[in-house]
Amino acid sequence: MTGRAHSDFAPRYYTIEQELRARIAELEPHDALPSESELAKEFGVSRMTARAAVMRLVADGLVYRESGRGTFVAMPPTHRRADSLVRFSQEMRAQGKRPSSRVITNLMRAARDSELARLRLQPGAQVVAVTRVRLADGVPIALERSVFPLTVAGLCERDLASESLHEALKEMGCTPTIGHASLSASNANELEAELLGLDPGVALLVEERLILDQHGDPLEFTESRYIGDRYALDVTFDVQHGEGSP
Repeated sequence: MTGRAHSDFAPRYYTIEQELRARIAELEPHDALPSESELAKEFGVSRMTARAAVMRLVADGLVYRESGRGTFVAMPPTHRRADSLVRFSQEMRAQGKRPSSRVITNLMRAARDSELARLRLQPGAQVVAVTRVRLADGVPIALERSVFPLTVAGLCERDLASESLHEALKEMGCTPTIGHASLSASNANELEAELLGLDPGVALLVEERLILDQHGDPLEFTESRYIGDRYALDVTFDVQHGEGSP
C-alpha cells in the first residue's frame, strides 16, 4: 500500500514524505531511494511535489543527495564529545566505522595573517597546509583545512591519506596535547559542496581549533567543516548557580 491510502486532506508532498519515512525505517544506510521522476509517476504528482517531499527528509537528516547520482538513506549522525580532543580516525573506529581521508593539498605556502597570529609566527613565515576530506565507511563527513609551522615540514612527505596525521606529528617529536575550539554554522559554497559531494547551500557545522604541543607551543590550526546531518557534538557542562538563581 502506498501513501495514496492516507487522508485525502493531507498535502500530497506530506503523504509522499510519510510513505518514504516508513520505507527508510526498513532500509540500510546508503540504500537508494526512488528518483523524483519515479516518485512522481508512482504517486501521480508533479516532480516538484515529489522534490518537496524529498527535501523535507533531507532537512531532517534522514536522506542525503548526491549530484548526478540520486538520493540515499543517511547514516545516523556521528557524535563526539565537545570537550574531548580525539582523533577523527580514533572516534570513527570506536563507532565501528572505517575511517579514511582524501588528500586535496599537502604543501608549503606563505602563511595568511590569521594563521600568523594563531601559530605565533613572524610576518613572511611559511606554513605546511593540509586539506583533506575525512570519510567514514567511504562517506564524506568533513572538509578539514589545517596549517602547521615549518618545524613539522616533514608532513609534506607523509602519506596522509592512509596514516594518522597526529601519529606522524608524534614521530617528529611534536605531541598534540591540549586544544581550544570554537563552533559556528555555515553553508557549503560551491567548492566545498563539490569536495563533499553535496548540493551548494547545505548546512555545515564549523569547528575552528588551535592545538598546542607538549611544550605549550602552537602546533596545529584547523578549520573542520562537518556535514550537519552526518556529525554531531555532545556537550557535557556544569550548571552555574549564582545569587538569585532558581
